[in-house]
Amino acid sequence: MLSPPPGEPVLYCSTVTIHQQLVSQQFFLYPPKLTWPSICLAFSICLTTTLTHDLAHSDNCDAMTGSLNEDVEKLRQRLNGLPQPQVEPPLIVISGLPGTGKSFLCRKLAERLPFLILSSDTLRKIIFSSPQYKESENKRLFSACHALIEELLGKGMPVIFDATNLLERHREYLYRAAKRADAKLILVYVEAPSEVVRQRLLAREKAAVPQDDSEADWDVYNKMKPRRERISRNHFVVDTSQDITPVIDKIVRAAKR
Repeated sequence: MLSPPPGEPVLYCSTVTIHQQLVSQQFFLYPPKLTWPSICLAFSICLTTTLTHDLAHSDNCDAMTGSLNEDVEKLRQRLNGLPQPQVEPPLIVISGLPGTGKSFLCRKLAERLPFLILSSDTLRKIIFSSPQYKESENKRLFSACHALIEELLGKGMPVIFDATNLLERHREYLYRAAKRADAKLILVYVEAPSEVVRQRLLAREKAAVPQDDSEADWDVYNKMKPRRERISRNHFVVDTSQDITPVIDKIVRAAKR
């Protein structure tokens, strides 16, 4: 066993890692010659590499946290007409493909009860002046949306979250946020026949539709359709090609309970 010279500090590092460093630093010996100076050099390289990696990771985490806080602040500043706080505020999570009538349903619900509608289409354009709809952009957007929703629920604000919300793992965050805030979670899946959706999206493409920030078209609808995942919890299903008054009545009753 090789011991350090008298008076030298005892250093701890993986022998395998030290061995790799000795070889990688081209001591031209294999197996490398294990002398105390060479081991100290290899250890120094290992330590420097580890610290550099940890600092870089820490910087990345700090940058991500800073970016999230900035995004949430941007969204927060654009909120207006906040409803009165409630005990056990309802959180209505709207899910559905583009063109199915999600935003229309949200407006109808807000006519019946004081809700703050958070639309991912609208919020996206607050954070991104020229949205690209990339995966990285989606992650950043929904991280900010989820953080804002939890903050509002914590203040007793009733919220409707209008987004496609097609993946269960994304909805699960909202399930947990509602539980942490002691909010009433109401899940709504919105649908319409494909031909009805196609006609709506074509009409949206031809003319700017008031109160509609969505840029999704028929191609986007067809790309997203196979990605839908079943909602694991009890939920309402709304077909917006039919009379939606009965189901709105049920959702309003659930929110008032």
